[in-house]
Amino acid sequence: MNTTTSVATSPDNTRTNGPFDQQSALKFITCGSVDDGKSTLIGRLLLDSKSVLQDQLANVSKSGEADLAQFTDGLSAEREQGITIDVAYRYFNTAERKFIIGDAPGHEQYTRNMVTAASSADAAVVLVDATKLQWQDPALSLLPQTRRHSLLCQLLRVPSIVFAVNKLDALEDAAKPETAGQATVAFTHIRGALEKFAQAAGIEVTTIVPISALKGHNVVDAAEGWCGYTGPSLLDILELLPVTPADTALPFAFPVQWVEKFSSSSDTSQGRRIFWGRVANGVAQIGQQVKVLPSGQTATVAQVLGTTRKPGIVQAGHSAGVVLDREVDVSRGDWLLAPVPPAPAAITSDDDFADTPTATSLPPSREISATVAWMDDEPLVAGRVYWALHGHRWVKARVKRVVHRLDINTLAEENADTLPANSIGHIELLLQEPIAALPFAQSRVLGSLVLVDTATHRTAGAVLVNG
Repeated sequence: MNTTTSVATSPDNTRTNGPFDQQSALKFITCGSVDDGKSTLIGRLLLDSKSVLQDQLANVSKSGEADLAQFTDGLSAEREQGITIDVAYRYFNTAERKFIIGDAPGHEQYTRNMVTAASSADAAVVLVDATKLQWQDPALSLLPQTRRHSLLCQLLRVPSIVFAVNKLDALEDAAKPETAGQATVAFTHIRGALEKFAQAAGIEVTTIVPISALKGHNVVDAAEGWCGYTGPSLLDILELLPVTPADTALPFAFPVQWVEKFSSSSDTSQGRRIFWGRVANGVAQIGQQVKVLPSGQTATVAQVLGTTRKPGIVQAGHSAGVVLDREVDVSRGDWLLAPVPPAPAAITSDDDFADTPTATSLPPSREISATVAWMDDEPLVAGRVYWALHGHRWVKARVKRVVHRLDINTLAEENADTLPANSIGHIELLLQEPIAALPFAQSRVLGSLVLVDTATHRTAGAVLVNG
């Protein structure tokens, strides 16, 4: 695996629309263990890219030195404890593109916040603190939180994963010749461990870069040859990463978030309500036939409005208002689903009198096989009932079976009856009502659910539908 040159030399990285569109803002998160330097890295990016105002800099400076983590640790509890609790978003831009950064917390207790941030990210920068590892050992072990966050980013289909090996400057003292070269050895061993882990877990790594968030090495400006690395800086890499492409090739699917009645006219030649929401898959356009889930009624799209109420076509990932050609019963939480073209049947001599296959809507199902990232303090156990949120629709869900639990250290699938907090496993769910789900590998929206505890109303688990 050639990880250090894949971004800089890729011929596909053109500045055009599509998956490699550099004109759109790149939404990326920083994640990893506590004190790996995530907030400091963001502060360094903002400071060295000259995205910080003088008064902001003055507020976080003491004795002429800026506390870089203070740019993102906005909660008083975060500043007091020196950790990140909530996801802090910052916007900045360079001459090349715009960025939205999500500073995800590193503590296991706040894994749910990290999952929330990763679910909509175009890229993830997983920080690795070199000083916490036995870097002298070529067969060193990575920290559990490094493994967990990397696996979660992979499960959540974050398109680009960058490993940034931080604090290597702490290993090498230029004034002591006997210590020179420690950082190079450490980076070589840590990079080998990351590549081995990524290969075993099936994680596509964009690149691995050595950095010093504190001193700025390889963050905005490349430090040529430092730690034996001669590739682009982290910011150079981020400027070339693709945004997440919208699922426009899939059949139209639209979760209704809000219903607006815009006319009291007696004219019923078309519907008198606008159904607002964000297009999950496909394209919203006039003439599209749809089937309403769960009622099963059918209709045709008569109008499509954008966010400014301007008529037009709206693609997946954008908000739209849909007016149907007639009055049908549609409420918040319902889905408008396009018919799915039937698969072509194999031609045989016995098919001469077979019925012509007709288009059907996405087949709803009550039974779901899924991977779950469990985030509640109360363990997941078979038999328990939760609220499941699919789009904007709430249904009751019972855990039929815990199939296995993933050991994040060995990546082995172990038999288990329960899933404790911050674990990843495979489960089977039985829903009270059917939903139209697709594998998460095909659709981020139709393939994901959130489980909520019925008593405490806490978000308990992120569910990703398997194929």
